[in-house]
Amino acid sequence: MSSQKPKSKASTSTSSATERFSSAGFILAAIGSSVGLGNMWKFTYETGAHGGGAFFLLFIICILLVGLPVLLGELAIGRAGRGDAVYSFAKVTGKKWWGIFGFVGVLAAFLIMTYYSTIAGWTLHYTVQSLTGELYKNPDYTATFSAFTGSMAPVVWQIVVMLITGFVIARGISSGIERFNKIVIPGLLIILVIMLVRTLTLDGAAEGVRYFLYPDFSQLDFKSALSALGLAFFSLTLGMGAMLTYGAYVEKHQSLPAATIAVGGGDLAYALIAGLIIFPTIFTFGIQPDVGPGLVFVALPAAFASMPLGSLFGGLFFILLAIAAVTSCLALIEVPVAFVMRKWKLSRPKATIFVVLAMYVIALPCTLSSGGVLTDVLVGGRNLFDWVDFITMNIMLPLGGLFVTIVAGYVWKHSAEETGLKGKTLRVWAFIMRFAAPVLIILIFLSSIGLI
Repeated sequence: MSSQKPKSKASTSTSSATERFSSAGFILAAIGSSVGLGNMWKFTYETGAHGGGAFFLLFIICILLVGLPVLLGELAIGRAGRGDAVYSFAKVTGKKWWGIFGFVGVLAAFLIMTYYSTIAGWTLHYTVQSLTGELYKNPDYTATFSAFTGSMAPVVWQIVVMLITGFVIARGISSGIERFNKIVIPGLLIILVIMLVRTLTLDGAAEGVRYFLYPDFSQLDFKSALSALGLAFFSLTLGMGAMLTYGAYVEKHQSLPAATIAVGGGDLAYALIAGLIIFPTIFTFGIQPDVGPGLVFVALPAAFASMPLGSLFGGLFFILLAIAAVTSCLALIEVPVAFVMRKWKLSRPKATIFVVLAMYVIALPCTLSSGGVLTDVLVGGRNLFDWVDFITMNIMLPLGGLFVTIVAGYVWKHSAEETGLKGKTLRVWAFIMRFAAPVLIILIFLSSIGLI
């Protein structure tokens, strides 16, 4: 790679990315970012809604052909820029105004965290309720979930999520994010294996495995393809500045293609195991796979209640979910924290406190809009929780991903050098970033806002 780079006209500010991940630490942190609620919660109910195995196969194809190339582009921009999303976009393009497009990722991560922390809080509550057996005292799990979300308990659990993630972020990259992931990701793997062994020995496991892995292409349509592509973006945390920001902390000697494959492989492995845990469970206990978002918090508790040692295995499952949620929350908070540190020259602890408090201004009404007292306060048919979800998932993430493809594919002259790709592999990546990925992302965007 050439050491001669044009000086950026973008900004005279210095990068905030002075810390570095170790090689293993980065892989674990990036996998932790991607294996969140998108895989265990959203992936499973989306797969159930779109017919099972064929949708999973489509999801794999989308990860390999689009997700990984865009992920590599994000990591390359981040490492070359050595700063937050705004700074890195401006630096690699040499134009300060390109930082505006990076700010889309910063804002997306900020807003996603305001409602993602709500769901993460639910997982912590359900972990405690399952391990103590309280969750299974009332067999009407829909009523149990409604009573919980309608109380003030989600507010408390959301504060717990904010405190845990804020504490880790304030400690920094190596002492905070990396160390936390080195502890919890191996624990996540152990719980996954335990749950996998248990569910595959259930009486109805074979039927669930068949549903999940045997493709029935009659269940697919154009909307299914777009949903699979959108889910691939969400599961890899693309378009929200997270991987771009993590890329700023990657050492120069680390192979970005190898790291990209490792992260994508971890994401797919987690999705596979999640499906092999959930679908055998729900088929064994007669639960429909297309029940939607309530699958995890309503349908699965009913299954655990009917299972020997259900409180234990239910508790393990929700611990699994909680770990996945918190590791993703770390990536989401780091994006605006890195921006605030550089923009206002604040220390990491001060920037973290500022960001967390600012997040909570929106996070609290989001929580109260999801089953609480603000649920029926609607604007255009949606409450605040639904609006934040809609705007971030359907507008900001596709646009964030599109900006990455434009910068890496067209604007940034040194993208090929930073990725480390050569020959045919480089040509394939360049084609995807310049043509295939932008077209598909635009289709996702148009579909999500109802234009196609």
